[in-house]
Amino acid sequence: MRDFKIERPDEAIRISIQDKIDNLNKPKNSLGRLEELAMQVCLIQQTLTPSLANPCHLLLGGDHGIERERVSVSPREVTWQQMINFTRGGGGVNMFCRQHGFKLRIVDVGVDYDLSHIDGIIHKKIARGTRNFLYEPAMTEAEFEQAIEIGSSLVDDCVAEDCKVICIGEMGIANTSPSSIWMSLFCHIPLQECIGAGAGLDASGIQHKYKVLRQAMENAVLPSPQASLWYFGGFEMITAIGAMLRAAEQHIVILVDGFIMTACALAACQLYPEAQYYMIFGHCGDESGHRRMLDAMGARPLLSLGLRLGEGTGALCAFPILDSAVRMMNEMNNFDTAKITKYF
Repeated sequence: MRDFKIERPDEAIRISIQDKIDNLNKPKNSLGRLEELAMQVCLIQQTLTPSLANPCHLLLGGDHGIERERVSVSPREVTWQQMINFTRGGGGVNMFCRQHGFKLRIVDVGVDYDLSHIDGIIHKKIARGTRNFLYEPAMTEAEFEQAIEIGSSLVDDCVAEDCKVICIGEMGIANTSPSSIWMSLFCHIPLQECIGAGAGLDASGIQHKYKVLRQAMENAVLPSPQASLWYFGGFEMITAIGAMLRAAEQHIVILVDGFIMTACALAACQLYPEAQYYMIFGHCGDESGHRRMLDAMGARPLLSLGLRLGEGTGALCAFPILDSAVRMMNEMNNFDTAKITKYF
């Protein structure tokens, strides 16, 4: 895999940022989490006047061979049907992107359907879905490298438009399955505690999913922890990892969505732990295990709304909170300009 140059943001500016926050015309620490978010964004951007200009949302689509084992209540054709729906503006992700001013890029990296004739989709297909990891690796190491590079190049396209914040979403039936396996492997949590209902499995469906995934893990030959990324991952998931790593390298704020995208963030941080300094976790979803994964990463989500739609919708919902933190830094008076006595 290419070598990303990801470093912890320079702390030298921290004292100046804190001084500005403390001198805004408000009681000290009175804006709580907003002050913490402002600090993080200022450190990422190395400035006292942060910006969330030209926000971009990457929506990545890919199918999974493990879906053939009936681990999802939704059939795989829902992936391509939704991808087309997104081009018509009819998805949840479309609504939230419009609401919050995000430019939406819909990208096919591995959908098991020919979408090349559909306007509004960026065509980066690696293959028509991954292989079934119950029996063999989901992708080759070369395909893994290709997906990483696609994710990186997508971020470069956003950076060329002076994008300061990137949100990533996914569309891929059965992608909670590799997410659960990564959670178990990287967080050292028993697999059964990492598996949930996905798109709506009942209790017997969840038990079947557990048996399939447990057998897949027993069958897998993993020469290194990194090998689990291409053995189990989906093309949309590896592309997301590449995008996250490139965004961190470029000092772009990364808004992380729900269970699948948190699993991708977890995987990205296994490769480059410093990448987490650039991540803001939008919400804790309703998928079983998401809270435990967030806790394992020491991540504090902004919202808890019982969401489990995916597509990046939960992260987009959290954007106004991040926007408020940035506006606080740029629009509030300090005690001197407001002519208010500083009383602490």
